[in-house]
Amino acid sequence: MNKNHAIRIERNGGPEVMQWQDVELPDPGPGEVRVRNAAIGVNFIDVYHRTGLYPMQMPAGLGLEAAGVVEAVGAGVDDIAPGDRVAYCHGPTGAYAEARVMPARFVVQLPPEITFEAAAASMLKGLTVQFLFHRTRRLQAGDVALFHAAAGGVGLLAGQWARALGVELIGTAGSDDKCRLALEHGYAHCINYRTEDVVARVREITGGKGVPVVYDAVGRDTWERSLACLQPFGLMVSFGNASGPVPPVTLTDLAAKGSLYVTRPTLMTHLAERDTELQMASDLFEMLRSGKVRPPIGQRFALADAAQAHRALESRATTGSIVLQP
Repeated sequence: MNKNHAIRIERNGGPEVMQWQDVELPDPGPGEVRVRNAAIGVNFIDVYHRTGLYPMQMPAGLGLEAAGVVEAVGAGVDDIAPGDRVAYCHGPTGAYAEARVMPARFVVQLPPEITFEAAAASMLKGLTVQFLFHRTRRLQAGDVALFHAAAGGVGLLAGQWARALGVELIGTAGSDDKCRLALEHGYAHCINYRTEDVVARVREITGGKGVPVVYDAVGRDTWERSLACLQPFGLMVSFGNASGPVPPVTLTDLAAKGSLYVTRPTLMTHLAERDTELQMASDLFEMLRSGKVRPPIGQRFALADAAQAHRALESRATTGSIVLQP
C-alpha cells in the first residue's frame, strides 16, 4: 500500500471536525480504479455529509467530485486504462484526497479540451443542471423559470445553460453585485431578495401569471415564496437544503395554491444507470466544449485547507465554484 493524504471526519459537526490525515492507498480491486486527483470540487452536499444531515458511517471521507488521471485499474476494467484523464461526481464519498480507489463504474473519460479544474468545477453542478433542465422538466426556447441562488456554483452554470436553450431565466441572489454577476452569466432578470419582494417581482415580470417551474436548492428560507411564485399546475423542484430542511408540506396546501406539483430529485438517482450517466456527461461536455457554458471558479483552496472552503461556502459569501488543489 502507498501513503496518501486525505480529509477525514470521525464525527459530525462543523468544519473543525475535518482532519488532514495520512491514509493507506490500496491497489484497485476488481472493478475499481485508482485516480490521482488533479482538482477537487466543493459542493453543499459535502456540508450535508459533514453535519450529518445526510448520515454516513464513521470514520468517513468527504467529497464526491474531482478530476484527475488513472494510475491503475483492477481486474475486469476494460474501458478505462492507466493514463486516462477522467472525472467523477458520484459516491462513495472520499474525493477530498490526493488519490483514491473507487468503482470504475462511476468515472467518465474527460475530453482533452476540458481542463481538470473546469471538470472539477462543473461535473456535479453541471450534471445537476442537466437533469433539472432536461430530465426533471424539459425546458425549451421561450420558457420562463425561476432559479434561486443564481450566483452560486450551480446557479451560474444554470444561467448560461438557460441562455443557450433560449429560456428566460429569473434568478434571485443576496446582493446587487451577485445579481450583476448572474445577469452576466445568462439570466434575463435577477432579484435581490434582501431589498426586493421576490414574489411581487416575479408576478411583475410574468404579467401576473407566475412561473411554470421553480428550481430551489436553498430550502427552508425560500420554500413559501417559491410556492407563491408558481402559476396553477406549476412544478416546484426542491433539489437542496442550503438554509436547512424544507418544513413539512400538506397536500391541501398544494391544492390551495393552484394544484401544484412538487418533486425532490437527486443527481444520484439520475446517475444510477451507466448509459444515462454517460449521456448526461456527454451533454455537459458538449456545452463546455462549445463555450456556451464556462464554469466560473470563485475561490481556490489547498486540499489541506478544505475546512476554510467549507466556512466560505456556508457563509454565503462565495460566488461560482470552489476548487481544492491537491
